[in-house]
Amino acid sequence: MADPAADLRTEYLGLSLRNPVVASSCGITGSLTGVCRCAEAGAGAIVLQSLFEEQIVAELGGAAAGAGAAFPEEARAYLQSLAHGWGPQPYLKLIENAKRAVDVPVIASVNCTSGDAWTDYASQIESAGADALELNIALMPVGADETADEIEETMASIVRAVRRQTRLPITVKLGPYFTALPHVVSRIVDAGADGLVLFNRFYQFDIDPVALTAVPGNRYSTSNELQLPLRWVSILSPRVSCDLSLSTGVHTGTDAAKAMVAGARVVQIASALYTRKIEALSAIVSELDRWLCENGYAGVGDARGRFATSGHYRSKDLERLQYIKALTREADEG
Repeated sequence: MADPAADLRTEYLGLSLRNPVVASSCGITGSLTGVCRCAEAGAGAIVLQSLFEEQIVAELGGAAAGAGAAFPEEARAYLQSLAHGWGPQPYLKLIENAKRAVDVPVIASVNCTSGDAWTDYASQIESAGADALELNIALMPVGADETADEIEETMASIVRAVRRQTRLPITVKLGPYFTALPHVVSRIVDAGADGLVLFNRFYQFDIDPVALTAVPGNRYSTSNELQLPLRWVSILSPRVSCDLSLSTGVHTGTDAAKAMVAGARVVQIASALYTRKIEALSAIVSELDRWLCENGYAGVGDARGRFATSGHYRSKDLERLQYIKALTREADEG
């Protein structure tokens, strides 16, 4: 990768990154080989593949405890079996080996549904050398008696429980499906989160109408999915004190540039590592570098949040005004 002409260095979760393009938690970052390849391709930081709460609890001997309501028996049994192969102890070893092998920040990741006994494991993650911890809080309420306030309190309680166990920077990966997202964000930050990842791309579900079976939907994101996280990063970045990472839909340097001017500290990529191969990291970094230079920015710090300071930014209009424009344009074209 050619030497950058713009200053791509950034700070994320108190960590110094050589650029804001982060390899997101995925299968590729679940092995030392994958971690090394991402670092060699130019990643600013690497988020390791998520370890599931159920895997940790299974190793602790409480396989039934902590298994969220979203996991039926078959899924629970599968996750418990994983604990005997790629489980908590091998994960700690991966952290240790990754820290020795690469010179970029290594961020551990736990996919969790509760703040129960597993949170003791956070201190072990810290001892293994991780630079930060990403909590992928994967709540999927399906019960009619579950309220929004209960769900939000569960999320905040998870962050509080982990915060008590570790001094590591904590970032929380959220899904977009909340009635009042700014309020949820406020509760999570108040609970001790140092950053937020917007958004988690949940498993895409589809149905085979002939076989009447569940089948995978679109496995990988596209740049068309950038619009939702881009909107919310734009809304939240002037209002929150924590770092924001934009995830889902970043496939090009221009996508990354949009995230920067919206106010994101970093972007996380996973689908592009599969659809464009790991070399996509180098390409996205180079494309972002070129975009910054062509548009008169000395570095990502100069570009970050510029949308919010422009004369075109009115946070109250980000939803309503664009909705009105879209409908009136369709009427004019019809």
